[in-house]
Amino acid sequence: MQSSPTSISERVAVETLLPFGIAAAILYVVTHYLIPFLSTTSGQEPIIFWFLVAGTFVFMPMLIAACFFLYRESAWTTNSTLSQIGALWQGRLRFRKLTRTDWLWVMGGMMSIGVLSTVISSGVRVFLPETHLQPDFMALKPLTADRYWLLGLWLPFWVLNIMGEEILWRGVLLPAQEQALGKTAWLLNSCAWAIFHVAFGGVLLLTLLPILVILPYIVQKRQNSWIGVIIHAGLNGPGFVAVAFGLV
Repeated sequence: MQSSPTSISERVAVETLLPFGIAAAILYVVTHYLIPFLSTTSGQEPIIFWFLVAGTFVFMPMLIAACFFLYRESAWTTNSTLSQIGALWQGRLRFRKLTRTDWLWVMGGMMSIGVLSTVISSGVRVFLPETHLQPDFMALKPLTADRYWLLGLWLPFWVLNIMGEEILWRGVLLPAQEQALGKTAWLLNSCAWAIFHVAFGGVLLLTLLPILVILPYIVQKRQNSWIGVIIHAGLNGPGFVAVAFGLV
């Protein structure tokens, strides 16, 4: 007996939600238990362990999970040639050369996210003035010369963070969600991405809503995973640098 299109869609939706849920659970344990324990025990800043522990146990495993899903699909094997991997990168994962129109969507997306996030964070500061936007494990005092070495920890973490999420969430899972749900797949991807960020707390999650919604929409609209990488990195990286040097 053949499965109905509805049952197939439901199965794909559940299967693609599962990685988000597992990653969210790991992230919660890492940020609420492991990082505080290591910071208290060592007397070091929590953000040091955010870079080290989250990079090792959250974002690196995302790249491994992406390889697993592709291997299970037989889209990639250990015997794949460089040309086959290149075709996989541009085809299945949709990391394609950006067109002029793609760049316009990137710029428009970043501007929209920046404006909306600023409006939301400003509202939070007005109505909840005692609330910290950044969770404790991401707290960072402006860097002084003797702490510039933290930038050396942050840079590889930043690359793992962006590429781990975008390869798995948008490169691997979003196309599968599109096959099941069509034009509304970005909405499922957005909701699942929000679940992943639950560990950040409700206030920060609220300020992240613009990127959580807009980024998956544009990636699906333009069918190009590089758009997600550029928007994600373009907002995340400069934001950290601004905080690190006390500019905000």
